[in-house]
Amino acid sequence: MPGVSSETAVTDVWDFAVELRSDPATAEARTAVLAEPAFGQAFTDHMVVANWTADDGWHDQKVTGYAPIKVSPAAAVLHYSQEIFEGLKAYRHADGSVWAFRPDRNAARFTASAARLALPQVPEDAFISALRALVTVDEPWVPSADSGETSLYIRPYMIATEAALSVRPAREVLFGVIASPAGPYFDTGPKPVSIWLTTSTIRATPGGTGAAKCGGNYAASLAGLAEAVANNCEQVAFVDAVEHKWLEEIGSMNMFFVYADGRIVTPELSGSILEGVTRASVIELAADLGHKVEERQISADEWKDGVRSGEITEVFASGTAAVITPIGRLAWPDGDLTIGDHSVDYGVGPVTKSIRSSLLDLQYGHIPDHRGWLTRLA
Repeated sequence: MPGVSSETAVTDVWDFAVELRSDPATAEARTAVLAEPAFGQAFTDHMVVANWTADDGWHDQKVTGYAPIKVSPAAAVLHYSQEIFEGLKAYRHADGSVWAFRPDRNAARFTASAARLALPQVPEDAFISALRALVTVDEPWVPSADSGETSLYIRPYMIATEAALSVRPAREVLFGVIASPAGPYFDTGPKPVSIWLTTSTIRATPGGTGAAKCGGNYAASLAGLAEAVANNCEQVAFVDAVEHKWLEEIGSMNMFFVYADGRIVTPELSGSILEGVTRASVIELAADLGHKVEERQISADEWKDGVRSGEITEVFASGTAAVITPIGRLAWPDGDLTIGDHSVDYGVGPVTKSIRSSLLDLQYGHIPDHRGWLTRLA
């Protein structure tokens, strides 16, 4: 287990046994993957696993070879979807060190998601130590600092493994962490995407699991995505489940609206919207850049009317994978609108561009981290 760095003083760190695999990828194979990393397609040599039982708590924490997980056909995760996950990235800096961006926020959200899905909680410091344990062993898989917007995507998860068909919280659980080299979401820079506005498919409901990061929310969004693709759009915007008018998320991303007077509006957290780490960071960085940020309800009609009148000048979405995704078109069953000026800079507005640049510069260590958002992993 690597030592605790001065950047992340911890009080509840797990110790991990390390079982190095006997057949790691060759240097040539790893180089080939890193030359063209694709999101979630190739994985590093190792993974973290830890087991929990109601009688013994957490135990058998280790770094071991990446391999299929053996679970019973009766495992609760397969029948009752008792599972959660997280997603974050590790970035190589110019001096060769490797850093995670705000992993404490991911750890806190993992804890909250576990509580909502009736799963045991991983201590937040132990969550960080699991990331560090894996990245330390598989550090050669982190793309180089001069390879553009590349990173190591890290996926912690927890699944209920008890073989029991009773509808109750499982008494046996697996926590794991895997990692995958990831390239830039946009090969030639960010490009505006088209959005289909659905009011027939709902992603999450008040009192449900919308604020938790669990697979069921993503499964619930896929019908809406299929609807979008069928209407020649790349992503889907969801509205609330009660009035079917208040905007919530774009796919699995949070959304932001830039107004002509410089204000930025984002839907307020309602219990059915995921509290994105990138969302929280955008709010703070936008304020630094002189923008007043409002967290409030915003309706689909305000979006349409604002674009038509010119009051809304830019729209973008935020998330871990793409960081910032500009929105260039909104379509719905009886309408279609183009957003922003597509004649210059790939249609990416100046506010969207400046926020995106500020965020990436911070993540890759190009500017000082005055807020302490970066945690060193290797």
